Amino acid sequence: MPEERPLPRGQVVEEAPQAGAPSVEEARQPGAPSVEEARQRRLETKVSQRLPDFPWDRLTSYAATARAHAGGLVDLSIGTPVDPTPEVAQHALADAADAPGYPVTIGRVETRQAVVDWLARSFGVTGVGLDGVLPAVGSKELIGALPLQLGLGPGDLIVQPALAYPTYEVGAALVGAEIVATDSLTALGPRTPRLLWLNSPSNPTGRVLPVEHLRKVVEWCRERGTLLVSDECYLECGWDPENPPVSVLHPDVCGGSTEGILTVHSLSKRSNLAGYRCAFVAGDPAVVAELLAVRKNLGLMMPEPQQRVMASVLADDAHVAEQHARYAVRRAALRGALESAGFRIDHSEASLYLWATRGEDCWETVSWLAERGILVAPGSFYGAAGAQHVRVAFTATDERVAAAVERLT
Repeated sequence: MPEERPLPRGQVVEEAPQAGAPSVEEARQPGAPSVEEARQRRLETKVSQRLPDFPWDRLTSYAATARAHAGGLVDLSIGTPVDPTPEVAQHALADAADAPGYPVTIGRVETRQAVVDWLARSFGVTGVGLDGVLPAVGSKELIGALPLQLGLGPGDLIVQPALAYPTYEVGAALVGAEIVATDSLTALGPRTPRLLWLNSPSNPTGRVLPVEHLRKVVEWCRERGTLLVSDECYLECGWDPENPPVSVLHPDVCGGSTEGILTVHSLSKRSNLAGYRCAFVAGDPAVVAELLAVRKNLGLMMPEPQQRVMASVLADDAHVAEQHARYAVRRAALRGALESAGFRIDHSEASLYLWATRGEDCWETVSWLAERGILVAPGSFYGAAGAQHVRVAFTATDERVAAAVERLT
């Protein structure tokens, strides 16, 4: 009998079927799908097929054009922070590096208290307690999964702004809910949405909704039992001192009650912490409790070191003022250059973007700028109402912003 030798690593030998053993097809139960039918069913039930195409994939060719510019690419298409993470955050992370145990989904008491204190100190918010705060691993994860975690599904209506962050649509598509993009509540007629998204300051337009408008939306939602979720990730990025952004949790808006309201906040922009994935939701404790119950079962928890970082940066206002000043200089330079090149800037009184137009199809504008080595986001990414605008981020370095200004002027 020949000696058996070990197989080379990674090689697998399939055992030959025994004589008379039925094939897979022969063993199939009557009425069961064939192998090919089962394979097709797997392909048809892919979750990704429910979701819209990832919009930034359409910028690939324009990015290549811009990258070929002699002076290199100036990427103003996304709002990614490029300045250093504040030292207060880095020190807090180092101090919390020894974290062998599991964190808790509800978050540390100190972290949630820092949120409560920050909302009160910075935006005059009252009525939010520790039971009304829940940390999240980035605001995009929270926004995209919120309809699922709140039990929405087919037959439910979700409303988003006419020009909106694409992830609202992703969250609705994930659960099979209907989504309507409108800024007019009267356009809904007698229909009652389960969830209504607000976004002030707006991404992409930078528009700030006044207190009176916010108050009417709160009242409208409460009368109908609609959950109002306000995406306030750019609340500290206001540029018009006469028109500062206001949270829907401000007592002038909500009457001092958080009932039926959630707000979503992120530390990515205000503290250059995009890589840390630090965000939170705050508002109605009954809704927060439901999210907590679901998220505990899913194991969704912010790492302990990031929780400690969040508490530290929310307690420190100095680094926010410094970063705001950096962005103010870049914003002014880019705005002047765009206007000198024939652009009109609409809204843009807050956020980290300029909402610019030359009165032409947005893709023509994207192409024109790409030929000058500047990459921007077409307004159509955010809805049909953006077809003649582009979103220009001013989160690039001083050197890259200066390069863009030179090419435009």
